[in-house]
Amino acid sequence: MEPSLVTALVVAAALAIKTAVLALRDPGSARREWAFLTDRVALAGGALTALVVGAAGWAYGGYGLAAWALLAGLLVAQVMGRRAER
Repeated sequence: MEPSLVTALVVAAALAIKTAVLALRDPGSARREWAFLTDRVALAGGALTALVVGAAGWAYGGYGLAAWALLAGLLVAQVMGRRAER
């Protein structure tokens, strides 16, 4: 496995652990934390980000870059999903 791929997986695991810890402290917070998955605008922004990052760097990064592109898309979607909370 590529080091870059492992690093991206570790970051994704850290986000999952953060969600689990918050859910233990405040039941129902995981649903609020991942509510952006039902927001079409947020998902479109995340998908576009993942596509652009993946297409721009595929020749350089291979599968490791694909993992980072998906992670970047997920984080962008999460930030865009928070616009409804304001």
